[in-house]
Amino acid sequence: MFDNTKLSPPKPPPEDESWMATFADMVTLILVFFILLLSMSKLDTAKYEEVSAGMTKSLSDRKVETPIEDLRQTIRDNMKGTKLDDAIAIGKDSAGVSLEMAAASFYELASADFKPEAMDTLIQLADTIKAERFDGFQIAVEGHTDDTPIRTEKYPSNWELSAARAARVIRLFEDQGINPSRMRAVGLADTAPKVPNRGPYGDPLPQNQEINRRVVVRLQPR
Repeated sequence: MFDNTKLSPPKPPPEDESWMATFADMVTLILVFFILLLSMSKLDTAKYEEVSAGMTKSLSDRKVETPIEDLRQTIRDNMKGTKLDDAIAIGKDSAGVSLEMAAASFYELASADFKPEAMDTLIQLADTIKAERFDGFQIAVEGHTDDTPIRTEKYPSNWELSAARAARVIRLFEDQGINPSRMRAVGLADTAPKVPNRGPYGDPLPQNQEINRRVVVRLQPR
């Protein structure tokens, strides 16, 4: 009987490792190729620093714009080119935005009627304020006069004149589509002058009186 328990299993053929030499040569050639590329290239340090400095300045100049600043800047931009943009002083404080309009530029003498050239400026202002993103701002319009008395059938005193001028702005804003619930008008007559109406001896100061004749639109977040 043939006993096969003592037979050894056949040995596997030796692995062919000749491909490794070819692979190693290829890797070496690729490495040499990139070393040559790097040695022939030259970093433009000056250009790099210029671009880097520009990006740094651009990022540092960016500011977070508040709703008040957004409104002020939008009004300023939209007023450019209107007939009376130079007759409106645009200010800003922690409470909101203020627009001071010289009465002599916007109103007929001793009247609450607008001058024809005032209309496009006021309509542009209304169109800016009624933008949806500014719905959160309340609108208060103040009428101011100087201390020169007025006595007419329509305006018995400066109280009526100042209130009528403020109300006239409100009516125009409402006609342009601004919700009246956002607005209020008040006449202050000559009770809140910016500068003295008269000199130390009681003589009128015409330039100061003209400054005091104004309408102020205040835009404040609710």
